[in-house]
Amino acid sequence: MSGVTHPAGFEAAGVVAGLKSTGARDLALVVNRGPKSAAAAVFTSNRAKANPVIWSEQVVRDGRVEAVVLNSGGANCFTGAFGFQTTHATAEAVAAALEVSASDVLVCSTGLIGVGDQVFRDKILDNVPVAAGKLSAEGGADAALAIMTTDSKPKEAVVSSPAGWSIGGMAKGAGMLAPGLATMLVVVTTDTDLDAETLDRSLRAATRVTFDRVDSDGCMSTNDTVALLASGASGVAADEAEFTEALTALCRDLALQLQADAEGSSHDIAIEVVHAATEDEAVVVGRAVSRSNLLKAAIFGNDPNWGRVLAALGTTDAVFDPYEIDVSMNGVMVCRRGEPGEDRELVDLTPRATHILIDLKSGDATATIWTNDLTHDYVHENSAYAS
Repeated sequence: MSGVTHPAGFEAAGVVAGLKSTGARDLALVVNRGPKSAAAAVFTSNRAKANPVIWSEQVVRDGRVEAVVLNSGGANCFTGAFGFQTTHATAEAVAAALEVSASDVLVCSTGLIGVGDQVFRDKILDNVPVAAGKLSAEGGADAALAIMTTDSKPKEAVVSSPAGWSIGGMAKGAGMLAPGLATMLVVVTTDTDLDAETLDRSLRAATRVTFDRVDSDGCMSTNDTVALLASGASGVAADEAEFTEALTALCRDLALQLQADAEGSSHDIAIEVVHAATEDEAVVVGRAVSRSNLLKAAIFGNDPNWGRVLAALGTTDAVFDPYEIDVSMNGVMVCRRGEPGEDRELVDLTPRATHILIDLKSGDATATIWTNDLTHDYVHENSAYAS
């Protein structure tokens, strides 16, 4: 068992509903068989929310979720009242197949915005019973495949505790990776016995330092959802701090898988900001640097153009003296106290992993933002996506 079906008490399936022109799996179902049904979720902070997000925000309010249904091949966003009715009908179809309440079913969609017509609806509703019929404790891998859009590979992770409980998860996302989560759908499951309030605290703490710090291209999605379901099937109530640590590790694993699969990228860039006045300011500086297309293009060309780092961080209002900053690239301090440091020719940017270290010399706080370079392939993929 892998991913979402690794913890006890969960079944999943991934089937072909015909939403993708490729004929690949495109409808996933994850079900919590209990004995508990506690849940929490976080969603995009984009004001333009897809219909499934609007629905699911209401579902999770009581902290109880029995199932999550997810489709790729269409975002069901900006599809009007008809699109919301499709979301409601999808939850009702799952409820009928599983004999649960529709108000306990999260709905997630991913794909092209503006897709969600009658054909889209019919394909989903016709195949929800098919997915329900294929539910199994070995279905996690199929579910992870079914939620992919431009992803090149499925993304799964598992963390197990010596105390006898575990966490499993699956994620999709390869573009529009920016805070407010990313264009991601993530389902995390656990067999520990924790209540919804504890799950919510742990999930928000974990996403704050993982998914919220992946900023691949600065573009925020309309469909982002990260859901956490607890079955209690292990019979063990995890310590909250221990659970949050394990959940953070799992979310970091999935977040870095998302970064590594970002559309067309050739470099995975970790921007580490140290000695900032506050953690929030470290994040602001790291994010400003991550969104410099000039820097991202330079990294694509294996050019350690550290001047573009300073130019980007200078646009923020964080506390620092720009003429005291140190910048290192892959271990070479190319800028020392706002002046040229070591010979830039010493920097090797040919490996995929790229580390940029920025020392603000203003305090003790630190944060890391994960991003990617800007490539020809990224431009091509996002210009041809609708086709």
